[in-house]
Amino acid sequence: MQWETVIGLEVHVQLATRSKIFSGASTAFGAEPNTQACAVDLGLPGVLPVLNEQAVAMAVQFGLAVHADIPEVSVFDRKNYFYPDLPKGYQTSQMYHPIVGAGDVEITLDDESTKRIRIHHAHLEEDAGKSLHEDFHGMTGIDLNRAGTPLLEIVSEPDMRSAKEAAAYLKAIHSIVTYLGISDGNMAEGSMRCDVNVSVRPKGQEAFGTRAEIKNVNSFRFVERAIAYEVERQIELIEDGGKVVQETRLFDPERDETRSMRTKEEANDYRYFPCPDLLPVVLDQAYLDHLRSQLPELPADKRVRFQNELGLSAYDAHVLSASREMAEFFEEVQQVCGDAKQAANWVQGELSGALNRENLSIQNSPVSAKQLGELISRVLDDTINGKAAKQVFQALWNGQGDSADAIIDAKGLKQVTDTGAIEAMIDQVIADSPAQVAQYRDSEPEKRGKMIGYFVGQVMKASRGTANPQQVNGLLKEKLDALL
Repeated sequence: MQWETVIGLEVHVQLATRSKIFSGASTAFGAEPNTQACAVDLGLPGVLPVLNEQAVAMAVQFGLAVHADIPEVSVFDRKNYFYPDLPKGYQTSQMYHPIVGAGDVEITLDDESTKRIRIHHAHLEEDAGKSLHEDFHGMTGIDLNRAGTPLLEIVSEPDMRSAKEAAAYLKAIHSIVTYLGISDGNMAEGSMRCDVNVSVRPKGQEAFGTRAEIKNVNSFRFVERAIAYEVERQIELIEDGGKVVQETRLFDPERDETRSMRTKEEANDYRYFPCPDLLPVVLDQAYLDHLRSQLPELPADKRVRFQNELGLSAYDAHVLSASREMAEFFEEVQQVCGDAKQAANWVQGELSGALNRENLSIQNSPVSAKQLGELISRVLDDTINGKAAKQVFQALWNGQGDSADAIIDAKGLKQVTDTGAIEAMIDQVIADSPAQVAQYRDSEPEKRGKMIGYFVGQVMKASRGTANPQQVNGLLKEKLDALL
């Protein structure tokens, strides 16, 4: 039987406010346990929540960025359940009237095709604390620093049909929230994580299969791996005569498998009701227009501009616009050197390769955008050739000079373009290579193009890599052909 995978994601984005959603406690990452939880976060008697206006603005900006409906009125609800790291016994969320309505996101797949994924809604809520199991010798520690941290939960429609599509959607959401500046998107620190709903059905069947929810997946790679395992598990279970149970599962990256956590709760299990301590949020058109005017150029718009104005390919535009930091770095390089294609090649090639080897982000690149742009300029104006340029890049990376020009001068890498000097080197190489000259002369014409490589290598060696390769090739061919 042919099977179809159906996937929907619930993405939890920690908003980049300095204080929590209902209190003035800090949201800074890395503080000592339980030093950033105040009376409001703990729900102590006599305290009342006060809504963080910045969290509202950030949620609305996301809605505007994904072409969503923004309701005039949204309401906070209490989601009641007991968990050790939820001291109030309920989570303040939005069940029935979320702040962001239906929208959509365009994703780009590996084959450069695109697909629109619908967003059902996005709602504001507070985060819970964190249970700690390490180093407690069979007990559990509770850190309430995260309690009350503002979250935007983005709920997709079940529109994805593969692990690749799910990862592409998650990357698109990550790109949007970081471009907007409403979250740092740091998945390792928990600033962005997602619950993955997966089901399978026979191809052609309209009704959805029973889904399993994989909780708190915190990397793009883990999303793909978790889905791949879960799809295989569900298909094998059904084909062996079993039934998929609606449940919550966890992904174990070490074993590369999902495992059952608990049976899936339904909405009525949480006894949702409107929060009596918070008024409805009312947004007027002037407020929405103000936030819309503050939106930055978003990834999709940037991709179009990179293609239409800078002449980049769809692939280059997609890669370079994926993160705001990458796009800004590339644009500065391009402005310095004046050649978008060369800037794209160097940023995606030499620079990205070095960053990956050292496990560095582009914000921490030892080579600045200005330095890289100046280096590319020296290739474009024939001051140095491509081989020398890589030496200059490595020297910049290692901090051996402040600029490409300084390194070129210090290392004597300036390209030899003087025809007389190059001809002298060629003449010497030909004189020192009688056997190769004879072989070239006696070969079939179509084979001589490859054979000239030996002579080019010898001339470049004699010039210590500084001779202009194009000139070397042209002059060598003239001189060798004159010997035929």
